[in-house]
Amino acid sequence: MQTTHQRTPKKAAIASLLGSALEYYDFFIYGSAAALVFNALFFPKLDPTAGVVAAFGTFGIGYAARPLGAVVMGHFGDRIGRKKALLFTVMLMGLVSLAIGFLPTYDAIGIGAPVLLTVCRLLQGFSAGAESAGASVLTLEHSPEGRRGFFSSFVMVGYALGMVLATVVFLPVATLPQEALYSWGWRVPFLLSIVVTAVTIFVRNTLHETPTFEEARTNNEVQGRPIVEVLRHQPLDVVRVALATTIAIFQSLFTVFILSYATTTAGIDRAAMLTINAVTIGLSMFTLPLAAKLADKYGRRPLMITSAVGCALTLPLYFMAITSHSLLLIFVVAFVNMTLFFSAYNGVWPAFYAEQFAGTVRYSGMAVGNQIGNLLAGFAPMIAALIVGEGSFGWVPVAAGAAGVMVIASVAVYFMRETAFTPIDELDHPYRASATLYAQGAGR
Repeated sequence: MQTTHQRTPKKAAIASLLGSALEYYDFFIYGSAAALVFNALFFPKLDPTAGVVAAFGTFGIGYAARPLGAVVMGHFGDRIGRKKALLFTVMLMGLVSLAIGFLPTYDAIGIGAPVLLTVCRLLQGFSAGAESAGASVLTLEHSPEGRRGFFSSFVMVGYALGMVLATVVFLPVATLPQEALYSWGWRVPFLLSIVVTAVTIFVRNTLHETPTFEEARTNNEVQGRPIVEVLRHQPLDVVRVALATTIAIFQSLFTVFILSYATTTAGIDRAAMLTINAVTIGLSMFTLPLAAKLADKYGRRPLMITSAVGCALTLPLYFMAITSHSLLLIFVVAFVNMTLFFSAYNGVWPAFYAEQFAGTVRYSGMAVGNQIGNLLAGFAPMIAALIVGEGSFGWVPVAAGAAGVMVIASVAVYFMRETAFTPIDELDHPYRASATLYAQGAGR
């Protein structure tokens, strides 16, 4: 039975863009704060290096909670609808970010401060574990055939917008005198997140449920335990998505670890590095949809593998540019690494990962695979801080480790199904074939 439920791709893309902007606004302001001030505010008893590692640890802990959020909210996204699950995730994300802005520091309440910060970060991670996957699924299922990649890419245009918003807010804060920055300035970006939260809730509340979910509900095909079903019938797809997602380490290395490395080890001005990050990622708002259009025309896998190779080759150049202290060279290499190569991944994965799964388990399958893979991205800054060496070439272990991860991600993408040219109704075939064989075996 075919549903007559109306597709609203533009509205879905806007709703997903706003939710993603909030998620990544929070991601960037937390990452910037972890790189620049949290070590002094929440871990002052540790020496500076240990404090940075501890601050990066709280950043990574948020990623540790993401798989749980993926399982729980993926369940509800497949059971009660994409829209309701996404309304909850954005409300939780916004409220927790607001709470961080009111947290007392170590000087005020002692050990309770880093504990509360960690709890807030865990809740942020829980929310983020379902946000990107849910937004991708929602947009994909509203998109017309042949343009699924293009419309779904606006999930990550929201990522670029969130970075720009975060930098616009954080840049003047970072230039405050140290006393003002440490007393009240760092709180401002977190408090302002409530504005993006309110706008996102309003837009998402006006959006219709997706045609795919409505059809499943009409046909009584909604699964009672979607995570069990996807692991039973598509376990390798979950694994491949998880391994492919490890390329996301470049995002956290670029925006968190390298920001800290450039400003502390290389001695580059904080405002200059924040501006370079903002401009290069902001320009991705144009290259992300372009990459997705190319993926709609030529396939998902070529763009993803090109991205992995390009990111691996240009990361050492980025470190060398930083050690040269040339802001122009840093910007040029950052543009090639982040705006061009990384966009070839970031603009394509929202559609590509969602297309690997059947409609009735799509939210759960994509969310769980995606967030297991993101675990490495979350702890990448902390791992990098532990393995980075001294001197002008101390970054070599970090670049070598990143290159190794890119090999793994590329192999995973190579063995994923090319789905760019498959109608959305036919994406269910692997799941249905497995379910049929399982039912036949159970009937013997």
